[in-house]
Amino acid sequence: MLEAADVLQTWALAEEPSADAACLAERLPDHRRAYLDYEGEVSGGRGTVTRWDAGDYLPLPAEGESVVVELHGRRLRGTARLERPAADGQRWRFSFVEGAAASGRSGEVSGSDGPESRGTV
Repeated sequence: MLEAADVLQTWALAEEPSADAACLAERLPDHRRAYLDYEGEVSGGRGTVTRWDAGDYLPLPAEGESVVVELHGRRLRGTARLERPAADGQRWRFSFVEGAAASGRSGEVSGSDGPESRGTV
């Protein structure tokens, strides 16, 4: 989740983030800011939300259909990129430009617009 104005832009990662390989990310509808700290069941029997990581991030300049952030989490550290291939609609790709990811469950990238912000994954 990336905080943009009063909403959280959200992507669900298909697998645990890794410094060695990109993973698929599905763009989800924007969420209310209350979900930045939410953990628990999702309405309508659509599963559960579990915090995978927490920390700060710094938005970096990006080109075209991509989002680039410098992550300073407990598990994720380094520069990460979310990019959407031209004709793929809701399908995106999450990868590290540099840095590493620790072991754990898959999650959603979370954070906030601003010079440096708190976030969760």
